[in-house]
Amino acid sequence: MVDLQESRKKIDEVDEKLVELFEYRMQLAMDVADYKRSVGKPIYDSEREEEKLKALAALTKHEFNKTAVADLFKQIMSMSRTLQYTLLDNLESLGFTSVDNLDSEKTTKVAFYGEKGSYTEQAMLEYFKSGITGIPMETFGQVMQAIKDGEATYGVLPIENSSTGTLSDIFDLLAEYDNFIIGEHLVKIEHNLWGIPGAKISDIKKIYSHRQGLLQCSEFLKQHSDIKQIEGGSTAGSARRILEEGDITQAAIASKRAGECHGLQLLQEAIHNEVNNSTRFIIISNQKIYKKEAKRTSICFAMSNKSGSLYHMLSHFIYNNINMTKIESRPIVGKAFAYRFFVDIDGGLDDPSVKNALHCIKEEAIEMKILGSYIPL
Repeated sequence: MVDLQESRKKIDEVDEKLVELFEYRMQLAMDVADYKRSVGKPIYDSEREEEKLKALAALTKHEFNKTAVADLFKQIMSMSRTLQYTLLDNLESLGFTSVDNLDSEKTTKVAFYGEKGSYTEQAMLEYFKSGITGIPMETFGQVMQAIKDGEATYGVLPIENSSTGTLSDIFDLLAEYDNFIIGEHLVKIEHNLWGIPGAKISDIKKIYSHRQGLLQCSEFLKQHSDIKQIEGGSTAGSARRILEEGDITQAAIASKRAGECHGLQLLQEAIHNEVNNSTRFIIISNQKIYKKEAKRTSICFAMSNKSGSLYHMLSHFIYNNINMTKIESRPIVGKAFAYRFFVDIDGGLDDPSVKNALHCIKEEAIEMKILGSYIPL
């Protein structure tokens, strides 16, 4: 019969030796970092690590331990690299500059998706309280292009709704363009059904709205399944359309502001599914800037398609004690079954832990982009 207390005592002794050896190994890792820094050699050497893991696994006597030892040393190596990165002198070179405030005045041009009366225009006006010149755009891509070309200083786009989730198109555009998130704003969404003056719900045969507007009012639309749903650009654009066409059988799902702006008749108010329906909007710029009070950072990265790759990347947040608030994946255009990950984390670019984690990921990912750092809602 095995003596439990004796076995526990032996385990304690082994653990003490493991701690002592771990600290010794980490000291040696610091010595390696000093050397690599002096000769300009990168910290991460994938070939060396793969060879090392195979050699360590080969030392084991039991099949189960081969995988276990490999997993153990992957984590040790990851922690070792995190320590080594803290010794580098170039953690400041993330390419972004902090500012006290965003420059804006009445002549400052801000591109926004939609048109007069849209929720995006509302987000823009509420965010830039000092007054600006809004430039309406028909598509998300046009907003991004206007910022890139310098036709507008800032842009405003919806990125996430509390009931229907994220707008995947925006993630793809953030990866494609060299524009960056510098702020965010929340707008309470209250969808209403609008018709031309004199119309009644019983007259309606077609309902126009943005895809998100239709999704967010799906329960109401189920109750009127005989009415055809048509995606018609922005919610405000749909409101303008039915006014211009003057067809009593057409209606639009849009905000109170949009309906009143175009002189439409309210057919039914508050038709959205969720009482607390809200949309998060992002403020973007082509400048790599962030407010000094920024406490949230967004990034995207792609990595090799190997077992444990995602865990390997996310471990840099774990070992730097960083909270990850969101993660999304999107297919990479032109690469079959390859994905790019979009991640939000707590902490701004002034935070040493954030700098270290992002530097680690930048060194080890196939590609990594900082999408912006901003003050969270």
